[in-house]
Amino acid sequence: MAGGGLPHPLLIAEEGFRAVGLNVPGNVVEAWVVMTIMIVLGLLATRKLSMVPGGMQNFFEFLVGGLESFVVANIGEKGRKVFAFLCGLFVFILIGNLLGFVPGFDAPTANINTNAAMAITVFLFYNFWGLKLWGPGYIKHFLGPFWWLVPLMLPVELISHLARPLSLTLRLFGNVRGGEIILVLLFILAPVISTIPMFFMFILAKTIQAFVFFMLSMIYLKGSLEHAH
Repeated sequence: MAGGGLPHPLLIAEEGFRAVGLNVPGNVVEAWVVMTIMIVLGLLATRKLSMVPGGMQNFFEFLVGGLESFVVANIGEKGRKVFAFLCGLFVFILIGNLLGFVPGFDAPTANINTNAAMAITVFLFYNFWGLKLWGPGYIKHFLGPFWWLVPLMLPVELISHLARPLSLTLRLFGNVRGGEIILVLLFILAPVISTIPMFFMFILAKTIQAFVFFMLSMIYLKGSLEHAH
């Protein structure tokens, strides 16, 4: 949500890129901002590592440790191989969602192109692991439990897998963009009374949406890492 009456930093950045002959969309600039925040937070959290963590190190150890335990509990030890990808995805989406609350910025996840790029990356990533682990035998994941079901199950499974990027994209886009529109409308109708409690509710909602994307990606990866029965 862009803050009214303030110079829009994204417009300034876009004009700066155009001045040097580059046409960079706003959502790409926002994604770069999120990545910069992630790098800065990572440096701050690891600047003074201690056996007795405190401050940001303690927070990130809690966050990363909790997510890792969740992944290993659901996938097994193989989950450690893909945890870095899943953790980075969750943190990127969470910070991107919350960036929309900063005056002058918009959430990169409120742009369907950003979400489509992440969803396609998840699709390619879990299929890559499936092919890496099982080789040509990965096709068994699409054939069903009995050979005589192959003509039915193969097209159904292919359509189901191809629909996953679309589902991930639209779910995140709809929830993030819809939430921002509702918050803006409430601010117009009742600037203080309605916005303050709704603000905290939408922070919770955007955190949940980041976790939903993370969890669905984990489920898809779990399927590709398991042997087809």
